[in-house]
Amino acid sequence: MQGHLTDGTVEVGANARERYYDSRGYGRPRGDGVVLSRVEAAHLLYRGDLDAVDGQDFAAFLAANEEVVVDFLVYRDLRDRGFYLSPAREGWVDEPSDIDFVVHPRGDGPWDDTIEHRVSVVGERASIPLRSLGDVVLAVVDEESEITYLDTGDEPVSGSSSMAFDGATQGHLLEDRVLCWDPPSDLYEQGFYGQRMDRDDDTLQLSLLEAAYLAETGYLHVEGGAEALVDRGRTVEGERFDRRLTVYRELRERGLVPKTGFKFGADFRTYADVESVEELGHSELLIRVLPADEVLSPRDLALDVRLAHGVRKEMVYALVDGEGVQWVSVSRLTP
Repeated sequence: MQGHLTDGTVEVGANARERYYDSRGYGRPRGDGVVLSRVEAAHLLYRGDLDAVDGQDFAAFLAANEEVVVDFLVYRDLRDRGFYLSPAREGWVDEPSDIDFVVHPRGDGPWDDTIEHRVSVVGERASIPLRSLGDVVLAVVDEESEITYLDTGDEPVSGSSSMAFDGATQGHLLEDRVLCWDPPSDLYEQGFYGQRMDRDDDTLQLSLLEAAYLAETGYLHVEGGAEALVDRGRTVEGERFDRRLTVYRELRERGLVPKTGFKFGADFRTYADVESVEELGHSELLIRVLPADEVLSPRDLALDVRLAHGVRKEMVYALVDGEGVQWVSVSRLTP
């Protein structure tokens, strides 16, 4: 069969609907013919199931439409894995502007109202606005045409940890931390705030973030109050402190216990269910706090995800816009 390129799609005439759409989920029907995206046409040419497009074979067609090469590599890979795909074109899929393909569950096709993945294709040198992620799979094609799939989500994080204390404790601001000489034992043992000076010394060392949050909620008294702690935080960290405090506050309010993630190259590691420090399990999330308009490369994402996976955690970005936080999780995916 021969195809004809017009207005960015490839039209194939008589009997093409049964051959391409009905039996194998390519394109969209038009009468007894079919309309193909250029990626679909390239795949059919590659397989030898379409003879030519305007006289061009596979090599000539790709050379004339080189902007679809990276998309073609992902399309071919997912087809080889047993999926039917719908190119993200207006009228073909819902909300097509943010993605390149809709992947249907195995056994389903474009005639079914089902979605396994929404896929966005990027090269390894792309720039990715983090706020655009969530409910999308990034298919990253590197310079050697290897494909890495990164699954992203936008569900808010949550846990079941909570702790209320009787009264308040006195703290002393010293450099970039607060010391509590005589804290209530529950502050550390159940709330997992701070670190004890020593196994036999109950003196509690609080970070500026922990101290600021406890002062805001009335559980800690320091000279100058919470404002003094925030001012000190801004002195040592600049505006980054405000972003991290916003996220720390929301993590605590969402039932998570945040602790420093410094050793993992992150802002926080978090514990979802803390009843006692004595029975503390592994932390589940690594969280990086970034401005809402932050842009990362696929390489940066891959590095963070690989690190998190290596320490059995999930990578989450907390994107801060004023007092609001957008949560974006990223993990490796094998379709």
